[in-house]
Amino acid sequence: MSTTPAPELPKSLQWLNAPSSSLHEQRGRVVALAFVNAASAWSWQRLRDLAQLQTRYPGRLQPLAVHVPRFDCERDPQYVLKQLRRQGISFPILHDGDWHAWQRFGVEAWPTVLLIDANGQIRERVVGLDSTAELERPLAALCDGLPMPTDDDARATIETAAEPRLPLRFPSGIAATADRLYVADSGHHRILECNHTGRVLRQFGMGTADFVDGDLEQAAFRRPQGLSLVRDVLYVADTGNHALRRIMLRNGRVDTICGNGRAGEPVEGIVASARDVALNQPQAVAATDSEVHLALAGDNRIWTYGLGRGELTFRAGSGQLEMRDGSGQMAAFAQPVALAAVQQMLYVCDALGSAVRSLQLRNDIVQTLVGQGIWEFGDADGPRERARLQNPQAIALSPDSPLLWIADSGNGSLRTLRLGGGEVATVPLSRRLHGVAGLSIAAGALWIAETDAHAVLRYDLSTGELGRVAIDE
Repeated sequence: MSTTPAPELPKSLQWLNAPSSSLHEQRGRVVALAFVNAASAWSWQRLRDLAQLQTRYPGRLQPLAVHVPRFDCERDPQYVLKQLRRQGISFPILHDGDWHAWQRFGVEAWPTVLLIDANGQIRERVVGLDSTAELERPLAALCDGLPMPTDDDARATIETAAEPRLPLRFPSGIAATADRLYVADSGHHRILECNHTGRVLRQFGMGTADFVDGDLEQAAFRRPQGLSLVRDVLYVADTGNHALRRIMLRNGRVDTICGNGRAGEPVEGIVASARDVALNQPQAVAATDSEVHLALAGDNRIWTYGLGRGELTFRAGSGQLEMRDGSGQMAAFAQPVALAAVQQMLYVCDALGSAVRSLQLRNDIVQTLVGQGIWEFGDADGPRERARLQNPQAIALSPDSPLLWIADSGNGSLRTLRLGGGEVATVPLSRRLHGVAGLSIAAGALWIAETDAHAVLRYDLSTGELGRVAIDE
């Protein structure tokens, strides 16, 4: 390993969840200085890698996340803190709102991790999202040379201003029926079945982060997000476990359709054993009677699992973080995070593209409905070629009209797109929304997972009234 003295952190950095410190004060332990973006799935994965490594080297490794904004909404430190806490990150988060640290350390891409040894020397620069092993190898060499920490040194930093203890913690996916609500309570690693007044009827998953099939009391999820309901089967994008899961609502049993718990590249073909298949951060599911469509935020591609033959099929996406129309591998997505299916059309919410795309299932042709590119975003209504979104996170199709509802999360608003060449419009609401990541329509209402507010909302489609659903266990 080569060595370069690490410059000190700029004074302009804001410490969001820990007391201010400096690199000099971290001498004696290895620092993993991770430059990340709160909207980037690749950054999320790298931060989770570091959190896992910190448990292996307690007291000898101190990760520090330096957030550098991509969107205008990410200039708000509290918005950033919420976004990264969604991922279960509790080590110190620093906000580099003016890109001062980015420039001082010569960073060029998200994510980038600088490994700084106990003497304050930069020993390694890990750019992009290589395997955890590629990160751990140089890190282990640095940590193994340090003395074992005392009990006090081994204790993790306690977060300041922690999230409140509430019935929900960062709810994300939501699926509604005529009399039920299913909520992916992501931060509590469980799925809730509620009635429309918010009374919890059943809980699926123990509430601890794990990867276990079985009855509802024994099963376990890890940051589940997207949900899709077909008759008495609820499909779950179990994002933290990189898996597609299924809940049989009649008996409450949970099983895994595909996914082995680790991020990896899927392979087309018959799924003989669910745990032999790798997925990469499945964020959304859209199920029909015969198929389950998957949006993989980690590899920017769309896949389909055929329920009849148990076959996994690639649909579209080059795997690169781009926005490009076309068919199959010629098309490209910029972090697909939500899906909506109707007949032979799949609608895709492309978060980093601030876009809504369509995928024709007959021929796998992708077209952009709203959005101009991965660095083009804003807040503008009007004809779809001129309209602008900012980091949208959820979509839902109106069952009785060609209307697509969009959670324009970066703008804190609810938008609609009239399909078939129509316009984008902002829905008038009584207040700004906070980090919405799930939408579902049923029983004359739009049900909203207001993720950063740890809440579920009901928007009456006839009156426009917005109210909170009191989830009560």
